[in-house]
Amino acid sequence: MKQPSSKKINTSGTRFGKLLRVLFFTLPAMIPMAIFWIGPIMKSGFLSFTDWDYMTPDYNFVGVENYKDVLTSSHFWAAFKHTAVFAAGTIIPTLTIGLAIALLLSKEFRGKAIYRFLVFSPWVTPTVAISIVWSWIFNPKGGFANEFLTFLGLPKSQWISSSKTALLSVIIVTVWKSIGYSCIFYLTAIDKIPEERYEAAALDGAGFWAKLRYVTLPGVSPTTFFLTIITMLDALKAYDQIQILTQGGPAGSTRTLTYLFYHLGFEQFKMGQASAVAIIIVLITVALSFTQFKLSKKWVNY
Repeated sequence: MKQPSSKKINTSGTRFGKLLRVLFFTLPAMIPMAIFWIGPIMKSGFLSFTDWDYMTPDYNFVGVENYKDVLTSSHFWAAFKHTAVFAAGTIIPTLTIGLAIALLLSKEFRGKAIYRFLVFSPWVTPTVAISIVWSWIFNPKGGFANEFLTFLGLPKSQWISSSKTALLSVIIVTVWKSIGYSCIFYLTAIDKIPEERYEAAALDGAGFWAKLRYVTLPGVSPTTFFLTIITMLDALKAYDQIQILTQGGPAGSTRTLTYLFYHLGFEQFKMGQASAVAIIIVLITVALSFTQFKLSKKWVNY
């Protein structure tokens, strides 16, 4: 009786074909990313070890001196503190108000689509245009914000003209713009929560707050985690609204890490130190993204 001949499958050709297909679909996206993202990062990493002044083609290698100067500078740690305060002040109200509006818009009522559009419209509006409008609103003399405070019988504020309130003003603008973004994600997450959970909670005698605590919040927790990371990254790279509203002032009170990079590179012409700050920002961004990637595996819908 003949033994069945064992045929060897040539896997090298199959793997090569899969590799070609992967390259075919990914190269259109990889080429722009390499040119406009990976390339500039590598260039910044190189410049961070030099004393280039941005004005002349000559430079010298200084090793890690730029990193030492940056990390021992009070300006860097002040900017780091402002960034942390700005991130915390942006994340909490953005997610809280976004969830509250999403809960309202998840109900069926007339004109719901119009309200969804109005809530989301600030997000798609250019930050520069929004910041210009808010600079008029925050004008200490005749601005709408102070007129509203006067109407309520409250004292007027200096808003972006005072180091005590400038960062708060920038946070208000950023939250107002970002609420619609978080609201859209929360609406999608709420729609995915099975109705049976609410029905079961109602049978147990749960009211609105009990349903919110034991059904809605666990159901949207992965979305909350995702939005926390994204909002934190957006706060880390915030620049447009700061440049238009305060230019990092008064007295550096709104100078974040991203604005410190601009200040060092394009105002003081210390491109080596500016590049060092840029690399530190990239490292923080990578750490936050890695944290999201690792922890997101543990976040499962309730």
